[in-house]
Amino acid sequence: MLILKNATVVQFNPSSVEEGIDIVIDGPLILDSGKDAGKRYAESKCEIIDLKGKVAMPGLVCSHNHFYSALARGITANIKPSADFVSVLKNLWWRLDRALDEESIYFSGLAGALDAVKSGTTSVIDHHASPSFIKGSLELIKAGFDKTGLRGVLAYEVTDRNGEDGMLKGAEENAEFALKVRNNPLIKASIGAHAPFTLGDKALLRIHEAVKDTGAGLHIHVSEDRYDSSNSHLLYGMDVTERLEKFKLLSDRTILVHGVYLGESDRDRINNHDAFLVHNARSNMNNAVGYNTMLPEYKNVALGTDGIGSDMIEEMKIAYFKHKDAGGSLWPLDFLDFLQNGNEILKRYFGGKYGSIEKGFSADITVMDYEPPTPFNGDNIAGHFIFGLSSRCVETVIIGGRIVYRDRRFPFDVSGIYEKAREISKKLWQRMDELK
Repeated sequence: MLILKNATVVQFNPSSVEEGIDIVIDGPLILDSGKDAGKRYAESKCEIIDLKGKVAMPGLVCSHNHFYSALARGITANIKPSADFVSVLKNLWWRLDRALDEESIYFSGLAGALDAVKSGTTSVIDHHASPSFIKGSLELIKAGFDKTGLRGVLAYEVTDRNGEDGMLKGAEENAEFALKVRNNPLIKASIGAHAPFTLGDKALLRIHEAVKDTGAGLHIHVSEDRYDSSNSHLLYGMDVTERLEKFKLLSDRTILVHGVYLGESDRDRINNHDAFLVHNARSNMNNAVGYNTMLPEYKNVALGTDGIGSDMIEEMKIAYFKHKDAGGSLWPLDFLDFLQNGNEILKRYFGGKYGSIEKGFSADITVMDYEPPTPFNGDNIAGHFIFGLSSRCVETVIIGGRIVYRDRRFPFDVSGIYEKAREISKKLWQRMDELK
């Protein structure tokens, strides 16, 4: 048993701030919380940590990531100038994923997991691709989650761009991994797919079979760029979501990413199936693909990074600023709700309760050393997220009741991990330059 004493507890929805709260954790769940709640368990065998008024909030969720991009940071491979989004994919990302080998997959996953925990992110929904090393790749990514204690939903990217054999192996990797982690309390699986414009009907049928056989949901990019939607209309005479619906791939477990150029009918299908749209503001800006002005019209919006780290406080800030710059009418609290919505995805994949500090909820908690210079309450916490809080405030992280990061330290040495990752990054970039 673990007792966090004298915490300033922040809840996201409904938003509130309450001081002097004890949080009692038993196993993976919160057993009790409230003023002096710890006194009721003082005679039990437990560890007591006095937070001395520090902020304790539900762990943050990154609803879309690519940990394999962790070793692309500051990349110096020879990347050709890219005038459009598809060229960016061909010249950079599709060369990077083809160059990934067993070693670089493992260290990219581990580096990504370390960065997630350090930024207060307790759960990551990851989307992996490594066409030169497919079978067993999700186990390598999982190893990084296991090492750090991070919670996650993992998927392999099915696509036709590497031939039918690669497509089939990708689907098989998804299905086998999904069944393997079915009873894992910290890791689940979705069925990954790249985007409709790289998926023929045979691929969508195979993905449908994997979804049906495993009970997992689909995790796919849609209409990140205009090309995806126009390609679907040109080749298939239908919207991208209409194609997905045709193959019974839209459900309340479906995670659709970007959606910048989805139309009203696409939006209606997504809402009708209670599916999720994940917004990735920084990635969209970096790739210059445009802005999704229809965000307020979707029932379920969550936030992801699309591989630009796992700092969800930073992502929330930029998402809000970009929205205001585009003339949007949403407020900081709306974006805090988007951030909180990642917990609903966890609920649908893991069962149980997530995203609140109260009895019966999963003990996924981020402790922040934040001293607000202005009043800090339920009416303005979203403003503190946008204009004050940062991942630099993260001090301690608890996932599934286990302390995985305490006083800004992991329970194992990380210096050697980063040193090794730097060596592997250089080799990875060299292999990229050798690819045609």
